Amino acid sequence: MERSQKKWLYMSIAFSLVVLVIILFFTINANTIEYLKKVNPWFLLLAFLTHILTMCFWAMRVKKMAGSLGYPIKFFYSLNLVFANLLAAAVTPAQAGGEPVRVHELYKAKVPLGDATAIVIMERVLDGVALAALAAFAMFALTEEWKSLGTISDIMVFITWIFVAGCLVLFYLAVRRPDVMKRMADKAARFFTRKWEPAKVTHLLERIEKEIANFHAAVIKFVRSAKSGLLWGFLFTLLYWVSEIVTASLILMGLGQPPLFFESFVIQLILAILMMLPLTPGSSGIAEVGATSMYALFLPSAIVGVFVVLWRVVLYYFNIALGVMSSLIIVKREASRE
Repeated sequence: MERSQKKWLYMSIAFSLVVLVIILFFTINANTIEYLKKVNPWFLLLAFLTHILTMCFWAMRVKKMAGSLGYPIKFFYSLNLVFANLLAAAVTPAQAGGEPVRVHELYKAKVPLGDATAIVIMERVLDGVALAALAAFAMFALTEEWKSLGTISDIMVFITWIFVAGCLVLFYLAVRRPDVMKRMADKAARFFTRKWEPAKVTHLLERIEKEIANFHAAVIKFVRSAKSGLLWGFLFTLLYWVSEIVTASLILMGLGQPPLFFESFVIQLILAILMMLPLTPGSSGIAEVGATSMYALFLPSAIVGVFVVLWRVVLYYFNIALGVMSSLIIVKREASRE
């Protein structure tokens, strides 16, 4: 890992730890010990195993999408690729740093750079489509659970609808009207970079145009010649997100609390959308505060902080550990090739 990446990793972990300590300070009380006596370690172990299963769904998505383009990849290579992606994702906003890692590892598996880029771009598209579909389902089928969030529900419904509508509009424009999307992106970029140096603005505009062209090419490639890859990809994307959402309920059961399956489904969906926004590295702080504020509506204050800590251990710190392990495997592989 480069020095700059290490710096961001340390900052992300430090920020997350500080927020978690503050949350524990304000939530732990005399009743916390009584709640901890009800802990069931088997459910906590199952939460870790379910998270591993989630990563397996992701690995199968990559494997199937690459296979549909004519590039067979072994499952364990794909799984290690996913693990390696986790470390980079933990230090970048919106987990964007994981994408170059996946492209690089696909390229090492003899997938041409253009096709590797197409696969990774379509993964992002499928994530957006799956989250939009799940959000739409949740808003129609789980109305009471949305209302149970109180005043925050109106704000989150609004944000979620913007997310759903935005995904659909951007997908349509990128596929059918890339010229319109380029003009919109150009105007937005110029508006937010009015005080930048002309050379930097020009470089940004060229990069945006290139990304839109790559996105358009990726969609066309899969729609025309690899429809099975899209179908398999969407299936494993849905399984990925459902599995990730269920993990929170398993942690709750491990703490002797009711699983709150439906409430947790809505909360985890909201958090997943918030964590896709490029706000902080690895969504540190955003995830902890968001989870605490929403789960506090359903859990005793004495245990909500402990739950949030365990939730982040499984879905964030465990990811970093898996990423470090995978990076060592890759370094050893490259060294043996030389």
